[in-house]
Amino acid sequence: MGNQLDRITHLNYSELPTGDPSGIEKDELRVGVAYFFSDEEEELDDRSQSDNYKDQSPSKDGHVLLNEIEYSAFCCQECIFSKLRENEDLNIYSVKTLLTMSKPGDLLELVANDQPPHWAIYDRNDQVIHLHKGEIRKDSLFEISNGRLGRIVNNRYRYRPLPPDLVMQNASGHLGLSSGEICWTNSESFAAWCRFGKREFKAGGEVQTAEQQYFLKVHLSENNVHTLVFHSLEDLIRERRKVDASGILKELSLVNGKE
Repeated sequence: MGNQLDRITHLNYSELPTGDPSGIEKDELRVGVAYFFSDEEEELDDRSQSDNYKDQSPSKDGHVLLNEIEYSAFCCQECIFSKLRENEDLNIYSVKTLLTMSKPGDLLELVANDQPPHWAIYDRNDQVIHLHKGEIRKDSLFEISNGRLGRIVNNRYRYRPLPPDLVMQNASGHLGLSSGEICWTNSESFAAWCRFGKREFKAGGEVQTAEQQYFLKVHLSENNVHTLVFHSLEDLIRERRKVDASGILKELSLVNGKE
């Protein structure tokens, strides 16, 4: 499909064009409430692994399965994000095991109970590039995990990925930049931008129009799906991460419910 967002002016950095999986939906949609949360970029806290996963036991092959909220997200009826147990491998692994599975350019996600996930780009030799405390840094995955387990999430977003060397170029090219020089508000948006090169992952990176809206479906149970609507991908990511951190679903704009 054609790239609908070529009309958007590049922001602070040059970006590689990628295909946009979204079509154009002309039906009138309900406009949701849009607002920004304060920057919730997570603290990589020092809780022990037993605190993070005290209710879970590892399987024989060493992975753990958390009781996580499941999501799917759509733009103009095209699925752009999926975290559904029926379709995805949501198992998480120790850092030691994760490193044996990872290749340069992979998207990694560190997870724990009641915390937003922390995303990073794997480099090599246990090193990752990530956004943490307003700075883009290279650190040891062992050092930043603080007892968290992790997984590879290359297929969580359904956009076409860049080649691994370009992913690493995007990530390493921003090392050392800090608040005021960057336009990502959390580790997930930065890491996903590195892998997919789409300006929608930047704060203010897309023109907000009624024709292009994002729908986040929160799968609370098999028969209970709560749907929120947003004007930008960045707003959707922020809200989803707030739910991950608190377990509480904010009442923004209900497509199938009361406001």
